[in-house]
Amino acid sequence: MNSVDDTGDVAGLTSVPTSHRLRGLAGIGVLATLAAMVATTLAAALAQAMGVDFEIPDGGQAIPLPGFAVVTGFFSVVGVVIAVALLRWSGRPADRFLWTAVTLTAISLVPPLISGANTATATALLGLHLVPAAVMIPTLTRSLRTRSTMARE
Repeated sequence: MNSVDDTGDVAGLTSVPTSHRLRGLAGIGVLATLAAMVATTLAAALAQAMGVDFEIPDGGQAIPLPGFAVVTGFFSVVGVVIAVALLRWSGRPADRFLWTAVTLTAISLVPPLISGANTATATALLGLHLVPAAVMIPTLTRSLRTRSTMARE
């Protein structure tokens, strides 16, 4: 009889070593992070060209374009770390990542709504939260499905 560990893999039958799966996911995550940073910054530049000032009332200063890239990069890397952790320690990493990422994205929509920014800025910021989510969530979920299947074969 074969024993089953807490990740759902049958002991001794994993065809791809865990370290390779984790590194592969991290590599895909880094590429997706770069794509999300570029897409978000371009979308912010487009919004700015259309007249959105990105001024937040508390500081009175506008959010600079590089700021969008930095914040997108940081939180995208956090998403990659979550995905890698789930691949390592979860029996259903893709499902858990999808629910976690969608929930965190929904929570991220609250600050633009309560920031006190004008309607154009708040609307643009809401859209700019969805741009990296549209890049990162499907990419990492698909990669998690592929890599967790590789472990079971």
